[in-house]
Amino acid sequence: MKTEVQGLFERYEGFFLRALAGEADMAELEELYTPDYIAASPAGVMSGKIDARFRQSLLEGYEHYRAIGTRQMQVRHIDISPMGDSHCVAHVAWIATYARPNRLDAKIDFEVHYLVRLEGGMARVFGWVTGDEQAVLRRHGII
Repeated sequence: MKTEVQGLFERYEGFFLRALAGEADMAELEELYTPDYIAASPAGVMSGKIDARFRQSLLEGYEHYRAIGTRQMQVRHIDISPMGDSHCVAHVAWIATYARPNRLDAKIDFEVHYLVRLEGGMARVFGWVTGDEQAVLRRHGII
C-alpha cells in the first residue's frame, strides 16, 4: 500500500507542477482520482463527480494559484493510516512556494488528509480533508 500511495502522490505532485505552468493534462485526472469524490473543509462538506465541471473548476483553481504567485508545490512527507486492505488515509505534508513582489518568496507548510482507494493495483484519491487555506494565505500575506 505504501509504495502505491507514494507513487500516486509523485504523480499528483507532477500534475500540480505542470498545472501551475499552464500545462495541465486533464486526462491525468483519471489516474489520480476515482470517478466520485467527497471533500471537507471549514467551509463544509461536498461530494461530486470528476466530470467536465470539476475539471473546469480545477483549471480555474490553478489559474488562481498562478495569479497569487504560487511557484511550486512539493510533497515533503507522507504518513499512511491503513483502513483495511483497500483504503487508507494519506496525511500529505506539502511545501508551497509563493513569489511576493519586492519580498523574499514565502514557503508555507501545510497538510491535506487524502482518502485513498487501492483498486487493481492502482491508488486513487476519493476524498480529502483540508484546513482553512484562505486564512493561511492571508496570515502569510499572500492574499
